Amino acid sequence: MSSDARFMALALGLGRRGMGRTWPNPAVGCVIVKGGRILGRGWTQPGGRPHAETVALAQAGAHAAGATAFVTLEPCAHHGQTPPCTDALIRAGIARVVTPLTDSDPRVNGEGIARLRAAGIDVTLGVIAEQAAEDHAGFFLRVAQGRPFLTLKLASSFDGRIATATGESQWITGPDARRQVHGMRARHDAVMIGAGTARADDPMLTVRDMGLTRQPVRVVVSRRLDLPLMGQLARSARAVPLWICHGPDADPALVEAWQGLGARLLVCPVGGGQMEAGGVLKRLGAEGLTRVFCEGGGALAASLLNADVVDRLVGFTAGVTLGAEGQPSLGAMGVDRLAEAPRFALRSSRSIGVDVMHEWGRARR
Repeated sequence: MSSDARFMALALGLGRRGMGRTWPNPAVGCVIVKGGRILGRGWTQPGGRPHAETVALAQAGAHAAGATAFVTLEPCAHHGQTPPCTDALIRAGIARVVTPLTDSDPRVNGEGIARLRAAGIDVTLGVIAEQAAEDHAGFFLRVAQGRPFLTLKLASSFDGRIATATGESQWITGPDARRQVHGMRARHDAVMIGAGTARADDPMLTVRDMGLTRQPVRVVVSRRLDLPLMGQLARSARAVPLWICHGPDADPALVEAWQGLGARLLVCPVGGGQMEAGGVLKRLGAEGLTRVFCEGGGALAASLLNADVVDRLVGFTAGVTLGAEGQPSLGAMGVDRLAEAPRFALRSSRSIGVDVMHEWGRARR
């Protein structure tokens, strides 16, 4: 690995520390290096500010003059709630900037690189670009399509069931798999479930035992708002953000009740008698979310797959069988021919305690 790639890999690792906490901004990492020595390190802070470059430059201080800045996304060139990072790099006397990708945000989109070069700073583009594109996929998707990156998690028995015929589901997978899921929640902006799961499981949907001070947003998709008003989600709505995506035909009394409990209500489009999955995601994107982690249930998961908005599948398979009378992990999808079925490409597979975890990405078409 070249020195450029090594330092960029470090910057990418730093940037991932901000995943789930920087939205609507991207989770960027930055390393300041001179003579092979690291002078400053930073990543985008919770809420999106300060930016990674600002944190790293503050650590480096006056030593940043003549150094190289490794930044995991093109430095911003526009005035937002903070001044442009390009100006900060120029003022610090940075001699070279290494970045894997241009920022597709129309307010930047090459302007940052142009300003750096105009100031006499050498810019190297394209180092570990594929990994950087994956890390920033949610930010790019929101810019290009108006929706967040969606990870769909399914935990099931060996024969694809999520509960017995009587509805018993805790716990099909083991404690190691459940802890892994909490880590995944922490790296996303929001955790999403459908109304059926909220009614059946009465979940909290929080990240536990990981020392988080900023919880992901909890999103429930419920057309009619027919959710337990005395459940865990309702009781904790003022303490942990709770957004409910509902249809325009929801009972106004329930809208008022949930707002009174502290939930945020988002009206989303309905089609064919159910919530439009694509419309729900676009509404979440409009609210600033870049990465959403969906944990079911079966009807919501099927609608997301049918709408072609699932970017990554994560499966946890347990060594238990429940039979045909058990509840399937996916609802009806109306697939008549194999050629019509959504397909994904296997990315990894490994043991997690007594279970198997497999990750799948969008298949190349």
